[in-house]
Amino acid sequence: MMHELKQIIEGAIAAEAKDLKAVLASVVALDGSSYRRPGVRMLILENGKHVGAVSGGCVEKEVALQAQSVIKTGRSKMMTYDGRYRLGCEGVLYILLEVVDLSATFKSAFLECLQTRSSITIRSYYQKEEGLFEGLGSQVVLNENVYPISECDASITGVAVFEQTLAPCFKLVIVGAEHDAVQLCQFAAATGWEVTVLAGISEAKSSSHFPGVTTFVTTTPEHFDLSTIDAQTAIVLMTHNFAYDLRYLVALHAVNASYIGVLGPARRRDAILTQLIEYCPDVSEAFLETIHGPAGLDIGSESPQEIALSICAEILAVTRGRQSLSLRQKQGAIHLKSNTL
Repeated sequence: MMHELKQIIEGAIAAEAKDLKAVLASVVALDGSSYRRPGVRMLILENGKHVGAVSGGCVEKEVALQAQSVIKTGRSKMMTYDGRYRLGCEGVLYILLEVVDLSATFKSAFLECLQTRSSITIRSYYQKEEGLFEGLGSQVVLNENVYPISECDASITGVAVFEQTLAPCFKLVIVGAEHDAVQLCQFAAATGWEVTVLAGISEAKSSSHFPGVTTFVTTTPEHFDLSTIDAQTAIVLMTHNFAYDLRYLVALHAVNASYIGVLGPARRRDAILTQLIEYCPDVSEAFLETIHGPAGLDIGSESPQEIALSICAEILAVTRGRQSLSLRQKQGAIHLKSNTL
């Protein structure tokens, strides 16, 4: 996912500033099942530290060990990890290891893509077997420009290609600055989401009250910058004020958010929606379908922390197009087959 790649690139840039070599490990293929799918990555530094993970923690030691030879030789290579005998996952991972060498133009273009919330495509050239091969490596496509991660040669024939498109970082906008908003901010940030908190102009709050917050804004519903809302954005109204929640819905009624959560019982939701339609008779059915109230999945939540967990879970289910279901009741594979995250 984009937030993981962002952390890896930031880690590579920080390592370069300290004159440390770094290896990018990318899972490019999988036979059978595994903890995570192809497209996950981790960065291994020559001092032994790493950023990210390619599994639940069991594969990383072997990856770090093999990365040391790549650091010494400077040559990209393929490694395999057979989890059928060690993990019980019944899968074989094919992992590309390459020394990271980022150009100044790539760093600038990558930062611009993050700021403009543009998608990014990564192409990894690999062989589905262990060893050293010509042409191995990855390229990143930013705004139709191609930037190499390492010295790969895409022109060499007989090399397989794993291509993945990453959507912009998922963003959660929390409208409200009470105690429960703090809990939701922490859970969302831990998930890797960018979190924006909107506080009222009379609230004596700041970003220091919200661990993990990306952006803290003091504003009113009528003055909030709606251009920051896109299809990779969820919004949760938790001001605990009926009139204020309504004003925000009126302001938001034409945006393209993926999810809008409203706290409170069903009768409060119905009253807000009734007044919304009166104020905005042109509101679309598609917008109304994005509104979820009471917000959250029915998991028996009681405390603010549990409610925050249930809201994050519902946002994930809605944005991934899933019905909430215990995994033990699910038939077939856990993950959907897709190279878009």
